[in-house]
Amino acid sequence: MAVHTIPYATLPSGQDVYRYVLSDRTGMTASLTDLGATLLSLEVPSAQGTLTDVVLGYAGVQDYLVNDPNLGATVGRNANRIARGRFELAGRACQLACNEYGNSLHSGPDMWKTRVWEAQVHDDAVTFLLESPDGDQGFPGDVAVRVTYALDDGALVISYEAEARQTTVINLTNHSYFNLNGHAAGDVGGHTLQLFADSWLPIDEHGIPTGEVARVGRTPMDFREPWALAEGLDSAFPALRAAGGYDHNYCVGERAGELRRVARLVGDASYIAMDVETDLPGLQLYTANQLQECVGKDGATYGRHQAVCLETQYWPDAVNHADWDQPVFGPDRPYHSVTAYRFGLA
Repeated sequence: MAVHTIPYATLPSGQDVYRYVLSDRTGMTASLTDLGATLLSLEVPSAQGTLTDVVLGYAGVQDYLVNDPNLGATVGRNANRIARGRFELAGRACQLACNEYGNSLHSGPDMWKTRVWEAQVHDDAVTFLLESPDGDQGFPGDVAVRVTYALDDGALVISYEAEARQTTVINLTNHSYFNLNGHAAGDVGGHTLQLFADSWLPIDEHGIPTGEVARVGRTPMDFREPWALAEGLDSAFPALRAAGGYDHNYCVGERAGELRRVARLVGDASYIAMDVETDLPGLQLYTANQLQECVGKDGATYGRHQAVCLETQYWPDAVNHADWDQPVFGPDRPYHSVTAYRFGLA
């Protein structure tokens, strides 16, 4: 395994950013940048014996400086939504900026994706570091964040660490958009998905959990056995009609714990299979419902339902639901989590 550091671009501020390319003995290659600790590309072997880039991305840095869909970005301090951007923590009322229907989504608008992280290059991995000061995005407390990307015999392993100097919210994820047929292959309705979850969180019209933990039952929310995404996307199920597709949290655990397999996605043309492993209690399934037509790598045009996001995290709006596992950390409780995307052939 090896890591190569390559100049990527000079920002309008004059600051240089770099691209870091990791490879392993399977032929798998990951390209990253210190702008947003972002995954730019991920090439994995297909059934045809070629390398297939399975994540959507842009051709150049200018698009990443905007990156409204968060393609490949590291999201923090809090991934997903917080109702009205409000919560109380350690007796302190906190108010975040609201950037979606009067709620906070991914801690926007001042997201980490447009910040230049410090990079540390290892023999077989890259670690990105960010200092998030007290009051950053409205959150209390100074936080030192470390995100490490490594390849491990066909798996992309992302390790998250954070140390907080006072009690605060920390809920990190990677927002890669996967198309296992290739980043430019179009609609993902033919992908089959299996989720190892018996329940999901119903949401209101603005994507905020209602507080109910619902059983998947025999509904289009049920992925306990693998089936094609199109089966649900084409259904009249009210939760899917309201969201324009899947944009829902699956309860893959009640509490953060041991690393385990929580999902399996298979491309119908490439036969590439991706297993998702995490130690977190939630997985947000998002079928790119709001992805506006945009130009990506190699001149590809991306649009609605042309990718799948499988975002491992604490349950959305957990800080306003005391009975859910809390993404609350402090000096006596550092944050640590691991997510792995493991590839093979179906």
